[in-house]
Amino acid sequence: MFSLALKNIIYYKGRSLTTFFLSLLSALLFVVYVAFMDGSHRSMLKNSLDIYTGSLQVMHKEYRENPSYDTILEGVKRVEEKLEGIAGIRAYSARLESFALLSTQEDSVGSMVTGIYPKAEIKLSKLKEALHKGRYLEDNDTSAIYIGSELALRLKIEIGDKVAFVGSSIDYSFAADNFEVVGIFKTGLFEFDASSAFVNKSYFDELMLSKDMASYIVVAVDDIEEVESIVTRIQKDMPKDIEVASWKVLMASMVQAMEVDSVFGYISLGLFFVVIFFVIMIYGFINVSTRIKELGLLRALGLKSREITTLLFLETAILALSSVLIGMVLGGCLAYYFELHPIIIEGMAETYKEYGIVSDEVPTRFDLWTVCWNGAVVIGLNFLAIIYPIYYTRQFSPVEAMRHV
Repeated sequence: MFSLALKNIIYYKGRSLTTFFLSLLSALLFVVYVAFMDGSHRSMLKNSLDIYTGSLQVMHKEYRENPSYDTILEGVKRVEEKLEGIAGIRAYSARLESFALLSTQEDSVGSMVTGIYPKAEIKLSKLKEALHKGRYLEDNDTSAIYIGSELALRLKIEIGDKVAFVGSSIDYSFAADNFEVVGIFKTGLFEFDASSAFVNKSYFDELMLSKDMASYIVVAVDDIEEVESIVTRIQKDMPKDIEVASWKVLMASMVQAMEVDSVFGYISLGLFFVVIFFVIMIYGFINVSTRIKELGLLRALGLKSREITTLLFLETAILALSSVLIGMVLGGCLAYYFELHPIIIEGMAETYKEYGIVSDEVPTRFDLWTVCWNGAVVIGLNFLAIIYPIYYTRQFSPVEAMRHV
């Protein structure tokens, strides 16, 4: 039966090639489309995490619900020593966040002023890459401040200007100082750029009386897919009053937004496959209906209806499996290549920053399981598309089929 199916495929070259290339292109486009969709989500997530949030954060268990000095993380060095021995962690650093009033002769604005370790922060965030004017902070800076572009605009300040800091130290005593603006950054995230400023934590600790304390420790991991297992390993070694939160918790709203976007993406893709399904089915129907006389002759020679059905399914299987396999290989290769070498739209980086995207790369995401189920869907469509044509041919008796014109 297999050899007969193969002979029929070779005999009807034009029809076979059309079906073959239709399935191949469907599989190829499906794999590449999903790879770009998953890659764009991963890139969007990576950009958001790299700008500031980080892969995970270690903090007091009540800090997320009540971010204040009462829930500050103490014993930072002890916690960092435990992080040092955990596999999968690329970098980590403590941050101290404090709401304060920044004032100039022109205006006063409430802002989040964060103490960071500048050199360590380079491995954790894109703050240095988001530099717009001036320079980035250095580890030996004292009264220097690195400020968001929208915040600088509201305060009407430029590089070299002075800005007064008025806030509250850890013991709720009065804290004040004058900072010189050494750099202005622009991430494209309007709220972040309009409400954030950074200073050297070593100096900030003296002003805020926060030695060996932090709002939280931000951690970057080698593989973002392994973040949950790393969270579990870190949490196991930490005291009960410390919480380890992954990006899925810290950025729950973005996770939901990506899930919704994926749903709409698959709905659009589903509509595309409805069209492909009917094209394959109609073409298959035309193909089979022109062979009714041939199929009637085979039945007259002794083949049963179920054997004719098996023959048509074998023809579909040979064409679908071979074409989809090639489509999966080609699509997988393209997905893998563009994951390693993302498409870069030259000269668009600054435009992308307006939308909160620091990188101008358009990557794909290669995942073997995704490629396999993408191909399985196209194979399934081919088998579904042949059901009605087979049903149609079975309505004819052998004599009726041989007389069919």
